[in-house]
Amino acid sequence: MKTHLDCIPCLIRHTLETVGQITDDEAVHEEVLRSVLRETAEMDLSVPPPMMAQAAYRLMRRLTGIEDPYKESKERFNRLALALYPRLKRVCERSTDPVQTAVRLAIAGNVIDLGPTASLEDSHIRDAIEDALEAPLQGSDFEEFRRSVNAAKRILYLGDNAGEIVFDRLLIEKLPYKNITFVVRGAAIINDVTIADARSTGIADLVEVIDNGSDAPGTIVDDCSAAFRRRLDDADLIIAKGQGNFETLNAADKTVYYLLTVKCPVVSRHVGREIGSLILLRS
Repeated sequence: MKTHLDCIPCLIRHTLETVGQITDDEAVHEEVLRSVLRETAEMDLSVPPPMMAQAAYRLMRRLTGIEDPYKESKERFNRLALALYPRLKRVCERSTDPVQTAVRLAIAGNVIDLGPTASLEDSHIRDAIEDALEAPLQGSDFEEFRRSVNAAKRILYLGDNAGEIVFDRLLIEKLPYKNITFVVRGAAIINDVTIADARSTGIADLVEVIDNGSDAPGTIVDDCSAAFRRRLDDADLIIAKGQGNFETLNAADKTVYYLLTVKCPVVSRHVGREIGSLILLRS
């Protein structure tokens, strides 16, 4: 997927929002912004957007000394999702198709993404849950997904965001979870999920959890650790959450099911679906 110029304003806006959370010092804001603008000006604009975000965050970490500016936000959304978990689990159990309901809820959880906006409210999550239970599930045939998952022996489930990971737990509990390994980022980046989130939300008690060795908000295979790449090669099936994983893995020579909410024009054009659509898409 080619990066389009309309990604650049989003990157700049998000850079300013993030550095604004770190410090009120306008001199630091200016230094970070100028550095990111210089980096962007020299960047190959065909690289996926998560690679651009990775470069911007590395600059922010170096210039501010802050490793995880969204730490408190991630913890807040994990707590919120865990508070919703008992009710959502009952919704799945009472459903006529618990697996499909769990897929819908896992996609609903993808709204917990502070990349598009740092001002996500609790009400947005509750609205996304209600919408996901009624909206059409677009992309690939759900029964094909069910058969693929049941036939696979080594499944990698690539997580996306903190808070969202609790919604992933709802789905994993409905799948053959002993065959699943959950994958998190190798370092803090935006509000993407890390080992700490997997432990605090109970995923680590349910399935094996590994990190991919990368600080990108996606899965840039060449930037990942050798250990993760071996696991990727050995996997029968990959379930990948969110736009970041879609933007970086969509050319992978593997069977991948992408679960995401369409949030930007670039992905909307690529998948041929409107922004806000719930997508289950096989590579």
